[in-house]
Amino acid sequence: MKMFEIVAKDVMGRIAKLETPHGKVETPALMPVVNPNIEIIPARELKRFGAQIVITNSYIIYRTPELREEALKRGVHGLLGVDIPVMTDSGSYQLMVYGDVEVSNEEILRFQIDIGSDIIVPLDVPTPPDADYDTAKSDLEVTLEREREAVKMDRGKRLLALPIQGSTHADLRRKSAEEVVKLGADLYPIGGVVPLMDTYRFYDLVRIVLEVKSVLPSNAPVHLFGAGHPMVFALAVALGCDLFDSAAYALYAKDGRYLTPYGTKKLEELQYFPCSCPVCLEHTPEEIRRMDEEDRTRLLAEHNLWISFEELKRIKQAIKENNLFEFVECRIRSHPNLLFAWRQIREYRTLLELFDPSMKHSFLYTGIESCYRPAVLRHHERVLNVELPDKEEIVISSDEGHPADFYLRPCFGVVPVEMLESYPAGHAEIPPSELLEDEALKIAVEGLKKFLKHHSERKFVVIVNGKWKKFVKDLPENAVIRNAGEEGWGSENLQN
Repeated sequence: MKMFEIVAKDVMGRIAKLETPHGKVETPALMPVVNPNIEIIPARELKRFGAQIVITNSYIIYRTPELREEALKRGVHGLLGVDIPVMTDSGSYQLMVYGDVEVSNEEILRFQIDIGSDIIVPLDVPTPPDADYDTAKSDLEVTLEREREAVKMDRGKRLLALPIQGSTHADLRRKSAEEVVKLGADLYPIGGVVPLMDTYRFYDLVRIVLEVKSVLPSNAPVHLFGAGHPMVFALAVALGCDLFDSAAYALYAKDGRYLTPYGTKKLEELQYFPCSCPVCLEHTPEEIRRMDEEDRTRLLAEHNLWISFEELKRIKQAIKENNLFEFVECRIRSHPNLLFAWRQIREYRTLLELFDPSMKHSFLYTGIESCYRPAVLRHHERVLNVELPDKEEIVISSDEGHPADFYLRPCFGVVPVEMLESYPAGHAEIPPSELLEDEALKIAVEGLKKFLKHHSERKFVVIVNGKWKKFVKDLPENAVIRNAGEEGWGSENLQN
């Protein structure tokens, strides 16, 4: 079996099987962060929430004598009391926070191997967002040198994760991705993005992920470091991220915060729990507020895990049903920064087109973002090759009640009569043009103009009604425009 086998896909997201020394993991997968010094929920209990893999910090274990001794004696799985795969981080987070760690790259890599980690990580240098270019470049060079050192080590069957760094500089992110591809990583974590998520800078996060994905092989498993909030899972999966790690379930619980796929609630503000997990079914917000801090934190952490794994199940189902676009377009409306971050896909439509399946069951319009889907771009290209009828004037109408050879539909533009029942344009559920955003019609008219120019040797009559009249103008010379309902519609050019 392949180390990473894709079994279903939609948009850039996929359901896949990741092979590790301790078994297979179905992605997209969430790795709960386990701190062996502070276990709000013991690692051995995480499987019941849905965890197939966990992540822990090898630097913390290395620097704690009793933990280090036990890990070397029993292995990291024995230390944590789990039989599922374990990924170990190297101390990069501590390096970012404190500026230094008391271990070398080779030492921490060897320690991860010795304690039997399934996925090991070199001591990369996570450069914070907005760092000046020279600093980001210098940090990246150190990271790459340490990654080269990791590749040369005998790690047995351990998987090697080589983080992609470069701060918010797109060219450095691409260079980092190119270099780790050459080195032959088993897993490709995108690092240094936690500060972006903490400050809701999803626009920058999306741009970084898409720049990296434009370089990585299509079958490369991608880990988005520090992405632990369920409100970003759908977006991140749709962009091609396969693994996430979460300390948020515990950190937020300690602060009295309750996670939802739409954002974060404070326990003190809740009168009802909008969830049916075991915690929320068995307790009221008031009951949990009255508990002591330890019990309250434990229950909130449990809820935060339940809701996180539940969201991943919804995402997987959306991939199976090929409606991940629709699911994401609903989720991004939970925060304006998510909405505008997602709209960047229009600048990467060619990239998405390489990944997104060409055949689906339906196309549900949920907003202007639906116009940026690859299905629209593909239709604009494919309709150019449709055979035209053998007649002097070919009729294109925006009014489907008017006999025509082709019809105008929002987003898609020119649709042949014979494709009115075919995916995507024929299977598209779109509100009436009078109710739509202007951009949906503008994009359709762009497709119309491209179609007319492609067939410049033929003559067309374009019949428009309603809101279409505002946008269908300045067409190529081989087309005349008529208003729906006019007599003698084939004889007069009304463009001016």
